[in-house]
Formats: sequence, structure tokens, C-alpha cells
Amino acid sequence: MPLRLAFMGTPDFAVPALQALHAAGHDIACVYSQPARPAGRGQKERPSPVQAAAEKLGCPVRTPSSLKNEAAQQAFRDLGLDIAVVVAYGLILPQAILDAPRHGCLNIHASLLPRWRGAAPIQRAILAGDTESGVTIMQMDAGLDTGPTLLMETTPITDATTGESLHDALSEMGSRMIAEALERIAAGSLPPTPQPEDGVTYAKKLSRDEARIDWRDPADDLERKLRAFTPWPGTWFDLDGQRVKLLEAEVTDGKGKPGTVLDDDLTVACGNRALRLKRLQRQGKSPMDAADFLRGLAVPAGRVLS
Repeated sequence: MPLRLAFMGTPDFAVPALQALHAAGHDIACVYSQPARPAGRGQKERPSPVQAAAEKLGCPVRTPSSLKNEAAQQAFRDLGLDIAVVVAYGLILPQAILDAPRHGCLNIHASLLPRWRGAAPIQRAILAGDTESGVTIMQMDAGLDTGPTLLMETTPITDATTGESLHDALSEMGSRMIAEALERIAAGSLPPTPQPEDGVTYAKKLSRDEARIDWRDPADDLERKLRAFTPWPGTWFDLDGQRVKLLEAEVTDGKGKPGTVLDDDLTVACGNRALRLKRLQRQGKSPMDAADFLRGLAVPAGRVLS
């Protein structure tokens, strides 16, 4: 049975879920997204990926900067919703919003709750060396990703998993799961399960400064950081006053003062073992493999990188 719903989301991650709910025939009364932001070299205002997708589907769109005022909350109540679906929306939902739909608000969260509550669960899972991730469909409450869970599915994290590949896999998984969740809610067959108190971790927001490489860290940690921060914010190090982005590397045996270039293949000593830098990008240049990089900029063995 189709439900009357509001969809609330902003980035690319949320778009497949919106498309899946539209394809399932639900009555999307309104799509909420964050306001357009300046983007690109010209800094022209650009609608969010969710707003662009909603307009393409013919869905009405609202882009309030806040939902804390009474007018915005009344406008939401006036929609007469069965349910709201929230996916990386980026605005805090006051209790008045959470309470307005008949079945409340559901969230598609990109982790296996209660592990990695918060803003950057995809990257934090890779950074921590987790062997699996997944998606949780959760009934929202006033806490930070603390509500009871409705559905959960897992997917492995391998030595080849990047932030980008896991993002895409979980986005598609979430879109399939939310369609199932709404179907089961409409049929009255999806009871909530309280989250356990043990195993709670928090995924703090990513920062550009965090992406800088510290050669004193173990090579395994740096390799995971490289994969987790692909494509954003991207790991980097300083070389002759230039920021060099590291795009691909592998852990290898090697020992020396952290930051020391150990050979002519651009192997760099770390706090434990070493990293062989395989693909890099200088500022204003195209990505290139290590051999081409070294033809344009000598980095001899014995040099110590900052």
C-alpha cells in the first residue's frame, strides 16, 4: 500500500533512495533538502543532488535553512504524512518534526548501529580497520542515531575498499532496504528493536587537516587512511612547499626514520614498516604513476619528507 511521505536528504548518497521510493509508487508529498550552495570555479549557486533529482522526478521541493521555527513546523504538519524518510539531510529535526508523521521518521544510516553513530561512518569504519559495514534503517528519536532499529544488512570491507566504493555500495543497499521497510510498515510487520548499550562508537566529521600524512604513523594506518579518504578529502603530504596528493600506495617492508625515502621506487619509511607510493598528483597537474612523477621531480633515496 502506498504511503504519503516526505523525503529529506541532500547529497548524492540519498538520491537512489528517493528514486526507489518514487519507483515504488509512494506518494511523495514533498522533498526537503538543504539550500543551494555556491559551487565550482564561478561559485554559482547549485542545487543539492537530491533537489536536482526531485525536480527531475516532478516532486515538490522545499529548502528551508532551519526547521526550528513554528512556521516551518506547521508547514510540515500540514502535509498530512504517513511517514518521513531521512537520508543525510544535514539539518537537526526538532521533536515537533519527528512527531508529525503518523509512523514517525525513518533514517537510512550507513553503519551497523550502534557502531559509528554520527557524521562520517563510512570513512571511520575503514580507518578503524573494520572488516564489515552496512546499513541500518532506524526509527528516529531526539538523540544522535540512538533510535530503535528496524532493518540491518552487512557488507564486507576488504583491502581494496575505498570511501568511494563503500559509499556507493551502501547507498544502493539503503535504497533497496528503505523500500522494503516501507512495504513492511504499511503491512504492520516491522517491529522496532532497541539498540544495545554496548558497542557504541562515534564517527566524528572529517576535516581537511586530518587528511595530511604523518609519516610517524604505522604504514597500515596510512594505507587505510588513503582508502578511507578517497575521494574526499584526499590524503596529502608536503614536498618542496607543494601539496602532493597521494592516490595509491601499498604497504611493504622497510625501516628508517619516518619520512625517509628508502629507494628509487618512492618507498617511504613510516612509524612501522613502509609505504610504496604508486600514484600521486601535484598541485595543478594530472594524476601520474610514481615513475612519471619522479621524472618531473627528483626525490632521491635518503631524502626525509616532512
